[in-house]
Amino acid sequence: MTTITTRTVEYPADGLTMIGHLALPAGVDRRPAVLLGPEGMGLSDVERRRADALAELGYVVLAFDLHGGRYLGDPEEMLARCLPLLADPDRMRGIGHAALDVLRTEPRTAPDRIAAVGYGTGGAIGLELGRDGANLRAIGTVNALTTGRPGEAARIRCPVWAGVGSEDPIMPPAQRNAFTAEMQAAGVDWRLTVYGGALHAFHHPPVDHPTVPGVGYHPQHARRAWRDVVDLLAECLPVTEEPGA
Repeated sequence: MTTITTRTVEYPADGLTMIGHLALPAGVDRRPAVLLGPEGMGLSDVERRRADALAELGYVVLAFDLHGGRYLGDPEEMLARCLPLLADPDRMRGIGHAALDVLRTEPRTAPDRIAAVGYGTGGAIGLELGRDGANLRAIGTVNALTTGRPGEAARIRCPVWAGVGSEDPIMPPAQRNAFTAEMQAAGVDWRLTVYGGALHAFHHPPVDHPTVPGVGYHPQHARRAWRDVVDLLAECLPVTEEPGA
């Protein structure tokens, strides 16, 4: 296991002081980087552990914040904040760009070698960065089959991978079809993985507070989705690639 270092980083976004989790691999050289977005509840130890795991693979990782350092365990409070956010691409882009700027200016980051990986709301923010033309090597999402404003997907400059549970009532087949139609019409290099029998947030271990209906943990598919994320990064953002290649 590679020795990593971690620290919190504060930065402004969406009128709040965000508190992200930065994980750095061993060494002093510039490395490829991953912007890691959380589910709508906000940044938690789940994303921090994922960031640390990716740092152990050699990536600089910023797990970004959504709610000014808060974790919204009350479903009503979470929906009251996230639904207006998800309906406002410019707000999502603002949150994403603020975090991306922090990651890009980190001295260990190779600034032209960054991917965005996100779950739920964090994944939607990653997609909006792509639709805004951000320079990313890959976008990976789980539970985030959101569609954007007409024509803007053509600005996506990298491969997109998306994962979803087959039984996810929040991302039903009609939503899947709209997302894939948008990607296809825009000429994006896209892939969709449907995990049979899985609900929404199937990747997230059980929590000790109420959740919205349709959420359920699926350990086997959670492991598979993680491998799919790692494989996406290995393909599009290999740690052995020379900077500037």
